[in-house]
Amino acid sequence: MKFTAPKDILLKGIQTVQTVIDSKAVQPILAHILIEAVTDNLILTATDFNIGIITTLPIKPAIIGAITVPAKKLAEIIRELPDSESITISVKKNNIINIECGKNNFKIMGLSEDEFSKPPEFKDKNYITLKQPRLKMMLRRTSFATGRDEIRHVLNGILFALKPACLRLVATDGRCLAMTEEKMQLPKTLEGKFILPSKAVAELDRILADDGEVKMLVTEKQVIFDTGTTKLVSRLIDGDFPNYERVIPEETKEKISVSRLALLAAIKRVALFTSPDSMFVRVDAAKDKMVLSKSDPHTGEARVELEAQYKGKELSIGFNPDYLVSLLKNIDQETIALELVDAEKPGVVRIADEYVYVVMPRQPS
Repeated sequence: MKFTAPKDILLKGIQTVQTVIDSKAVQPILAHILIEAVTDNLILTATDFNIGIITTLPIKPAIIGAITVPAKKLAEIIRELPDSESITISVKKNNIINIECGKNNFKIMGLSEDEFSKPPEFKDKNYITLKQPRLKMMLRRTSFATGRDEIRHVLNGILFALKPACLRLVATDGRCLAMTEEKMQLPKTLEGKFILPSKAVAELDRILADDGEVKMLVTEKQVIFDTGTTKLVSRLIDGDFPNYERVIPEETKEKISVSRLALLAAIKRVALFTSPDSMFVRVDAAKDKMVLSKSDPHTGEARVELEAQYKGKELSIGFNPDYLVSLLKNIDQETIALELVDAEKPGVVRIADEYVYVVMPRQPS
């Protein structure tokens, strides 16, 4: 195998697949990138057995072939080479990889491609096509609500629910829930649901671009997302996702509307007086105002008043500030309408008919 490539293209390809590699991988081959030089392209693949990323680079090789290369060492070398010079990589006897760039020369040991477990290839054409920026936004609106539960593994990912008229993404950790929808018409043969693990969610978000389309194909145990140049293949979480629909309250008439950025800043300020033993801020709703406060007998107290639109009854409710901050950082609306019923009921934020966020209350003092 032999090819010559510009540094920027090669480094970008390495970085695209490298992040999936587990730094604590037990098997040496899992710390390697598979490089395949085919007729007209270079194909780079990395996997941790649960997730695989494959990217294709527009590099025509001089000699076709394949080898696996230590990912970290390869990235370190390529990163330090001069930008102005092309890089030539060739494979010698005994899996020795030669890297040349101007007057720089390196030799590193690779492993045979036969030791590498490639992600499966899918031949099925029953895929779903989505806009990349739209799916990226849906992931951003939900991924922060996923759990990190060692027992309830089904919470450690995002539910993809494929319905006749929409694609729905749902995430919950048991204390907050985020749900978003994309309207689309799906044939009955593609209806179903699956849970995408959090690591795969993060990798998918990273490879999605701000334009273009992505194809999604679901099998019984795996899902593939294909952007055209890069593919992500992931195993699915086995188990039943909670019945999320029953925990979403009906929409209330009385809502308190407030600037998103002003509320975000106020929560951050008041949260300075929270502690691991008292992780909540108090929210008071009154006519045309919202007051956030927190007091601690050891450190002091904070109180921030915000202008708001509200005509309902006065009430007080406590929330974990982290759950509110996560929401406010991941939506773009200038104004949000927070639905509050009483101190025992969850708070709800809705965006049109495409997004719902539910956060459980904490008892204020």
